[in-house]
Amino acid sequence: MPKHLIINSDDYGRTPDISRGIREAHLHGVVTSTTCMMNIPTTPADIATALRETPNLGLGVHLVLTAERPLLSREQVKTITNEDGSFLKLATLISKIDQVDVKEVKAEWHAQIELFVKSAGRKPTHLDSHHHSSYFSPALFRAMLELAKEYDCGIRLSVVYGSDDMAGLPSELIGPIKEYTPKLLTEFNPRRPNAFFASFYDESATREELNRIFDQVQEGVCEVMCHPGYVDDAFAKESSYNKQRETELEILTDPAIKQSIQERGIELINFANL
Repeated sequence: MPKHLIINSDDYGRTPDISRGIREAHLHGVVTSTTCMMNIPTTPADIATALRETPNLGLGVHLVLTAERPLLSREQVKTITNEDGSFLKLATLISKIDQVDVKEVKAEWHAQIELFVKSAGRKPTHLDSHHHSSYFSPALFRAMLELAKEYDCGIRLSVVYGSDDMAGLPSELIGPIKEYTPKLLTEFNPRRPNAFFASFYDESATREELNRIFDQVQEGVCEVMCHPGYVDDAFAKESSYNKQRETELEILTDPAIKQSIQERGIELINFANL
C-alpha cells in the first residue's frame, strides 16, 4: 500500500494576507489542502480567488466556536457567545463546556458549511475545527460527525500515528476524549486519515521537524497540520501566532522539502482523495 500525505493549512480566510500565503504554499510548495473560516466576512471572496488561482487545492471548512463572531444572531447561539455577540474565548468555552447547547453549535456550524457551499459551489472536502473544539465533548464530536455524514465529506482525526495519543487538544480534556472518540468513530465511520501530526508549529515549525514527520509516514494516509500565511501589523497585534506563519510559509515552499517527500516515496493528496 502506498504512503499518502495530506498537508492541510488551517485558517484560510482568517485575513486576505493569510489566504494569499496559503495559496502560495500550495502553488509553490507542498500544501495540498486548507480549511476555511466561514465566519470571517472576507472568506467568500478568498474562496473565489482560490477557485480561480488554485483549482487543485482541497477546500474544507474550519468549524469555528472560539474566534470572532458567529454567523447566527446572539439570540440563536446564547450559550456560545458573550454579551456583545462574539464567540467565547477558548479558555472560557472549555470552562463552560457542560453548559453549551449543542443544538446551537450544530445550527451555527451548519450555517458555516452552507455559506461555504454557496461560496464554492460544492461541498467541502472535509471538516475540522478551530482549536479542535469539535472534540471538546461527546455531543460536539457527534455534531461534527453528523454534519460530515450529511455533507458526505471527511474529517480530521486528531490521533497521533502509532498510538492513542491525541494531538493539539487541551490537556484537561484528553482523558475523556480518548474514551468517547473511538466509540463515535465506530458508530459513524467517517472518511479520515489514519494519523495526524500537529507538531509542525511555533518553535517546532522547522525543516528538521517536517523531515522527522516524513520519516514516520507509513502506509495509508496521514495529515500534517500547518499555518502558513503573510501577516500584517494589525493581525500581529491581534494574534500571538503571527510572524511564525511567515516562517512556516518559507519552509513549506522550500524545494528541498518537496524533494524530501519524493525521496521517501510519499504521494501528496487532499481529503477529496480519501
